Amino acid sequence: MSIDALRGFDMLFIMGFTGLVINVCKLFPNGAECWLARTMKHVPWDGLAHHDTIFPLFLFIAGLSFPFSLAKQKEQGRPMREILLKIFRRGLTLVCLGIICNGFLRFDFANLRVASVLGRIGLAWMFAALIYVYFKPAARAVIAAVILVAYWLLICYVPAPDVPGADPLSMQGNLVGYVDRILLPGRLIYDGGRFDPEGLLSTVPSIVTAMLGMFAGEFVRSEKLDGTKKAGYMGLASLVLLAAGLLWSLVFPLNKMLWSSSFVLVVGAYSLALFALFYYIIDVKGYSRWTFFFRVIGMNSITIYIAQSIIDFNKIDRFFLGGLAELLPPEWGAVVLSAGYVAACWLFLYFLYKKQVFLKV
Repeated sequence: MSIDALRGFDMLFIMGFTGLVINVCKLFPNGAECWLARTMKHVPWDGLAHHDTIFPLFLFIAGLSFPFSLAKQKEQGRPMREILLKIFRRGLTLVCLGIICNGFLRFDFANLRVASVLGRIGLAWMFAALIYVYFKPAARAVIAAVILVAYWLLICYVPAPDVPGADPLSMQGNLVGYVDRILLPGRLIYDGGRFDPEGLLSTVPSIVTAMLGMFAGEFVRSEKLDGTKKAGYMGLASLVLLAAGLLWSLVFPLNKMLWSSSFVLVVGAYSLALFALFYYIIDVKGYSRWTFFFRVIGMNSITIYIAQSIIDFNKIDRFFLGGLAELLPPEWGAVVLSAGYVAACWLFLYFLYKKQVFLKV
């Protein structure tokens, strides 16, 4: 239950809650520039804001679920061939859904963005799942460390060959963009079409983000410790990850667009700490009634992500609340419409929940 609740908490920010927070901040003098409003937006390059944690937290949770899913499949007696086929199918389905959300059905392939958030989730989760299936925990820890160290050395010391003299850690001069310019068809979305934050090379360290979730899921499934001790150990592990990530950031800055190794550790620490908290409150102590709002979102997270590309929730919002918003001062009207958008998305998911309709990939 804590996994569904945490996934719903994370996706809440994707379905309009960030806009609501920003508009509430604007009700106060200089509110648009306050720390809370600023953290609801991505940082331009180096650094970290809350908005930068949403994507990696979702990928962490995708990894978190896999040990439970794999154990269930094995208990059902499914052969390894069938399990592997399901892993590949899920990963590639998410890649395809990402391309469709980017506008594949417009058939404008020259301007189609191939990279996507769903594509990165699919690929990173798929490779992490394969590593989980074939390697023991100690070997997986070594693999994760090797990936992060190798990526650090590659990005920091190998600049883009087509931008002589550029800083290898800049948007213009990094190797990540160069690889995508060479290998990715279609459109890249930053730096005049020369860089994509969900490109090929930067997907490699994101595999470790999913692996961290799998380590946590595997640890929670263990029967050696009680729930309180598990939550405590996960809290301590998050502090170790945070310290390591902050130290690493002194030479390899926190950067979501590059998915830097330090970013993996720091956001992994945040994700693990949040899960430990949710797990302790919900699954260990049994305080679960408050989670219903989040679980409705979390149980159909992919649905609401895709639905916002298909359904115009703004029109639904304005149909019911547009008149009220116009009667209010503009700042308050924006708050009403932002809240209405979140409500429209949630009620859509609640309808699916009541009908027991869940999109599973």
